[in-house]
Amino acid sequence: MAERDDVRSSLMHVRPNIEVDKLFRACVKLEASDLHLKVGKPPMVRIDGSLRPMNRGEINDEEMVQLCYPLMNERNRKIFERDGGADFAHTCDVEDVTWRFRVNLLQQLGHMGMVARRVSSWIPDFEGLHLPPSMEELCTFDQGMVLLAGVTGSGKSTTIASMLNWINHRYRKHILTLEDPIEFVYTEDKCLINQREVGLDVIDFEVGMKHAVREDPDVMLVGEMRDKETFMTAIHAAETGHLVFGTIHASSAATTIGRILDLFPQNMHGALRSAIAFNMRGIVAQKLLKSIKPGVGRVPTVEIMNFSPTIKKLVLEGSDEKLGDAIRIGAEDGMQDFTQSLKKLVDDQLIDRNVALEVAPSREALKMALKGIDVSQGGIL
Repeated sequence: MAERDDVRSSLMHVRPNIEVDKLFRACVKLEASDLHLKVGKPPMVRIDGSLRPMNRGEINDEEMVQLCYPLMNERNRKIFERDGGADFAHTCDVEDVTWRFRVNLLQQLGHMGMVARRVSSWIPDFEGLHLPPSMEELCTFDQGMVLLAGVTGSGKSTTIASMLNWINHRYRKHILTLEDPIEFVYTEDKCLINQREVGLDVIDFEVGMKHAVREDPDVMLVGEMRDKETFMTAIHAAETGHLVFGTIHASSAATTIGRILDLFPQNMHGALRSAIAFNMRGIVAQKLLKSIKPGVGRVPTVEIMNFSPTIKKLVLEGSDEKLGDAIRIGAEDGMQDFTQSLKKLVDDQLIDRNVALEVAPSREALKMALKGIDVSQGGIL
């Protein structure tokens, strides 16, 4: 038992007084979202979306190894040496508060490097994240799937954490997460919460999901939909009475359907469309934008596609090109597109008009909306 506890402690990366923790602590104190280490450059931090150098010298190869290798346990060192990269979580204490970081170690041009994302120890609510109130509806289902779409660094994990915490504060349910690695650590309120980390608590995702369906969960977080096996396992869990949350790399809610189908051969697309139409509850796509409001760093622009009868019909028919219009005129069903989201952020003085126009899917549509012209009318069928 003592040997097992030692291994577990090693896997959790609880190693006080390692040199790199000085940089992690600086990242926290500067309120930076990310820490970048690259040979030949000083440490860089991302603050409010912009990369800035820290006030110290460049890192050489020897120092990089001294900084990064103590972060890894034996398992992650083997993965790093085999794959040229490794992902894991690291904890660091700053003024009696424990902060978590999602760490990626990498090789580039023969040099070692590191990128670490700071994970807040506090999970903000929807209002604190400036998310629309209609997000609450996606947390009230008893079963089905909810996907968060966006690029890396778009705030998907934070939004899902806020959604799970909304459930935690209101229902007496069992929430089970399967993560690689664990990011947010939840404090139980009304819910019973179990969090499992791939490589720490379970050998791999497949075994973790096999166990999960036997562990009586009501709500599951299954992480990223990165391959067909992950998606099929998740959709099966949704079909069998669980509310499943996950993330996917896609640029919009509407294009997420095609992104899922691309994981599978053509002859499976019909069956997949049926499974998506009848089990998906909503797809939320988001991007993070720099805010102009004092005290607010970045805010998400959010597209919400709820699976109303119209959306289900279009997905079943393969009419994906009409989904964007259905979202635009679907306000009564709690939907909004990026144009509508950007207009509200500008109206609320959270983002600059020029920033909104830069990221708008249609600059002309946003210009019309900002002038007060209603662009939510029009047919799609």
